[in-house]
Amino acid sequence: MILAKTYPANKSLTNVFDEFFNSFPSNGANDGRTNVTAPVNITADENGYNLDFSVPGRNKEDFKINVDKGLLTVSYEQKAQTENKELKFVRKEFSFQSFKRSFTLDEKINADGIEAKYENGILKVFLPKKEEVKIEPKQISIQ
Repeated sequence: MILAKTYPANKSLTNVFDEFFNSFPSNGANDGRTNVTAPVNITADENGYNLDFSVPGRNKEDFKINVDKGLLTVSYEQKAQTENKELKFVRKEFSFQSFKRSFTLDEKINADGIEAKYENGILKVFLPKKEEVKIEPKQISIQ
């Protein structure tokens, strides 16, 4: 199937240009929302929980991960960027905004063993489960 958009001959090139670029769907990066969060996928296995944050284009040094009183907080602070006065944006869709996400940790989580790494635009946080103390049955002898 071929999709084509035709334009009347009396439209100016500027109107055609604006209409073309405004017809793309928004990815939600800069849609006017003030409450910005990073999307996260959470998976679990027998060893612990994996939190994968989709945060491309950032530096690992700009992330902060804290644990305080059973609350895990992952945040990113956007640093001020110097603007190039010679360049004029025709359209700007990249948006690197600060965010903060908090998660309540279960008592089964070993907070001392939490690990994090940033690769290929994904911040991966691993929350290991505590070793369960197994009470083994004990045979008591009768005297």
